[in-house]
Amino acid sequence: MQDLLRKRLPMLLAFFAGMVIIVAFFSGHPKLTSFRSNMQVWVSIIGGFTLLLGVVSITSVNYRRVRKLEKDWPYKLILLISLAVSGGFGIFQGTEAGTVYDWLFQNMSAPMMSSMFAMLAFFIASAAYRAFRARTMEATILLIVAMIVMLGRVPIGQVIYHRMPEITEWIMNYPNLAVQRGIIIGAALGAASMSIRIILGIERTYMGR
Repeated sequence: MQDLLRKRLPMLLAFFAGMVIIVAFFSGHPKLTSFRSNMQVWVSIIGGFTLLLGVVSITSVNYRRVRKLEKDWPYKLILLISLAVSGGFGIFQGTEAGTVYDWLFQNMSAPMMSSMFAMLAFFIASAAYRAFRARTMEATILLIVAMIVMLGRVPIGQVIYHRMPEITEWIMNYPNLAVQRGIIIGAALGAASMSIRIILGIERTYMGR
């Protein structure tokens, strides 16, 4: 019985849910389509419970570290206080404009996110400097194309050459888009193969294996 609940039942549920979604998508049967819509609603509900589980987990982990006064415990205390204050006002007062939650987001969360992205820009610039060293033919082409695209996005590029924005648009719409589509197709094939592995019971990482 324990083997059935821990191994067989999750695999059967994954197989059933996956096959229903696939058959409903390709057949277009009204009842199957309705059932698929209901299953997607249940996915959203389960996602909400996983969010709640994540809040409980992060609270318990950081509370234990604050109680034991472990390393960097003041930061964890700030995290718990921020989570309680923003979550409490968001649940009981709402998130509309003019609320405390909106004030916290506009005056604390948004500036911190802007600072984080500003710091990230320096790391990107450092990585670009290391990547764009023209040591090989491929790196040289990458450097030239990147310079053309960057110049085409700023006014000084049009001053240097009046057709620079048009060249940039051509690079973005043809070579860049072709590569993007290849990456998307590869990611879709990878997702499809992983889905088939889960449906057939080959991939069992969702069971903790």
